[in-house]
Amino acid sequence: MMKKTILVVDDEPKITQLVRDYLERAGFGVLIAYDGKKALSLAKTEKPDAVILDLGLPHLDGLDFTREFRKTFHAPIIMLTARSDESDKLIGLELGADDYMTKPFSPKELVARLRAVFRRIENAATLTSEIIRVADLTLDVARMRVTAEQREIEELTPTEFELLATLARQPGRVFTRAQLLDAIHGVAFESYERAIDAHIKNIRRKLELETGEPKYILTVYGVGYKFADR
Repeated sequence: MMKKTILVVDDEPKITQLVRDYLERAGFGVLIAYDGKKALSLAKTEKPDAVILDLGLPHLDGLDFTREFRKTFHAPIIMLTARSDESDKLIGLELGADDYMTKPFSPKELVARLRAVFRRIENAATLTSEIIRVADLTLDVARMRVTAEQREIEELTPTEFELLATLARQPGRVFTRAQLLDAIHGVAFESYERAIDAHIKNIRRKLELETGEPKYILTVYGVGYKFADR
């Protein structure tokens, strides 16, 4: 198996060195960038397998980096942020980040979260025969491709795809946000449950013709979400 390369983007050298040490010890290759513009240039030439991204960056901040990166790449992004404002985190998730951690953070947990993301991708690749069909929606799990009403859906991030697949495998079942967090992480992280709302919003934007009247993923108020049982 080829060594996976992680792009670490943070303007604090002590943090980049700490993250580099833990990632290399875990068997990953590491690229370092200290500002958003350099990171974007490096991503275009090196095509990393995942990005660990600080939000507060010079020249091009983390949110703008994510917006530009997602125009071309679908590699997982884990945000690191010292910002306490939850709106920044939700915006980052809506732009296509897969997860976030708030500074100060545990580098061991960061590695665990990164491995969880890769495990979801690798598990999907081994399920070569799984095709999920619900009404006019089809999910090709191995290829992480989605069609709805014969429309090819914009490529989902690994987290978005796993969320959609989890819901579509059991139409009509109501999932709490905590249950969906467990499904996408695969390990018991104490994550922010409203992150699920941001991911669902992103999926709907890509999937639904009318996001104001969703027909696939339905909100169950006070509980969570379900896939329409049709």
